[in-house]
Amino acid sequence: MLGATSLLSLDDTLAAVSAPPKGKTPALSAADQAAIDAALGKKGTYNEAQATHLVGLPRNDLKMKIKGEPVPIAFGFGGWVAIKHTLDGKSAMLMSDTVLLQEEVNPLISAALAQGLEIGAVHNHFFYEEPRIFYMHIHGMGSPAELAQKFAAALKDSKLLPANQPQPAGAPAAAAGNNATPAAGPPTGKELFNLPALDKITGKQGTVNGPTYKYTVGRDDLQSLMMGTEMTAAIGLNSWAAFAGKQADAHIAGDIAMLEAEVNPVIKALRAHNLEVVAVHNHMLFDEPRMMFLHYYGRGPAAQLATGFRAALDQLGKAKAPGMKGAMKH
Repeated sequence: MLGATSLLSLDDTLAAVSAPPKGKTPALSAADQAAIDAALGKKGTYNEAQATHLVGLPRNDLKMKIKGEPVPIAFGFGGWVAIKHTLDGKSAMLMSDTVLLQEEVNPLISAALAQGLEIGAVHNHFFYEEPRIFYMHIHGMGSPAELAQKFAAALKDSKLLPANQPQPAGAPAAAAGNNATPAAGPPTGKELFNLPALDKITGKQGTVNGPTYKYTVGRDDLQSLMMGTEMTAAIGLNSWAAFAGKQADAHIAGDIAMLEAEVNPVIKALRAHNLEVVAVHNHMLFDEPRMMFLHYYGRGPAAQLATGFRAALDQLGKAKAPGMKGAMKH
């Protein structure tokens, strides 16, 4: 019929985006990394394999609750900024995810625009959180040092800037010659969760961050480009799951990075495992292929929650997608 076209099947979509990488991203020099850290006033982490320098921006000034119950900042209230070169090495990209109170959103939009940076998205990642939090994705192009300086200038009046954050409480330094055993700190994710059991369910290995345990999973099955830059896990193209609470009674929150054809299979998998879909939206602009991101939340035994996360991951990168034969027509 005239004016009617069929959606591409998932097989066609994957074939179009799974071509081998066109070259390798040039590394950031030690001087580039030092300039980024100096501008932001905090030492970041360099991922050599992905040629990406990342600086965490946790909102340690906030006390967060979900449904009235305190949850740690590491559960999903830590922002970040990452910088890497374009594939041709002629420029670099900055990408950030910032954690904001409602009243902080538009002042930061104005400050970012004044520095020549751009806004990619503003949205929620959670339901039921107190205070209400929004997430803003900021990006820009330029040299690594220039980008870090512009981003720091945009944050100078914000709680996001590391210099404006309260210092985390640390254990006092041991006095010379003092052999006393230090007092035990609060339990970490290693003590709160059965890590081998969760790893077996998910098929992945996570990272302990204070009282939380988190999985971060990239999209190694495809190549995503944005403004000539390869988008990888270290610069925000990833699916993740964070666990808080304890093994028998846990919270899970996370994000699934999807091709458009994967969105509804992921939604179905999450709902089949009683996980709540919180948001479906973009994080990036001008990305090819178009990537969508789904945020979810759940409460229950950690093993049960991990099974739901694994079911969502299992919908990604499939060679054949059940149900696509009867795809909707427009």
